[in-house]
Amino acid sequence: MLNQSEALDRAFQALADPTRRAMVERLSRGPASVSDLAAPLAMTMAAVLQHLRVLEASGLVTSAKQGRVRTCAVDPEAFGAVQSWIDERRREWDRRLDALTRHLVDHPELPARPAQPASKKEEK
Repeated sequence: MLNQSEALDRAFQALADPTRRAMVERLSRGPASVSDLAAPLAMTMAAVLQHLRVLEASGLVTSAKQGRVRTCAVDPEAFGAVQSWIDERRREWDRRLDALTRHLVDHPELPARPAQPASKKEEK
């Protein structure tokens, strides 16, 4: 479980940055060279490579060099682990909200809105 947690931490940390999310979004359409990834970004090639290192370390992106061109691609299996974690949270919250709905349906006498706390003026 700890290894899964560390992998998720790295994935979410990598996705926390908008530049890296843009790179992943571009790669979701298919593999791209580092130059293609860098083209729309207003940063140096060194900065682009640093972002790619974070994405590769997280396991979300892989790269391979062929001749002078390094091509990057998304690793769908890594996203599968992230998606599974999100799905587990979604199922839990769906279960809780369903239970709340059943409770409210079973107890229609409960107020639809909680009573508003008295304001400071009314307390005096």
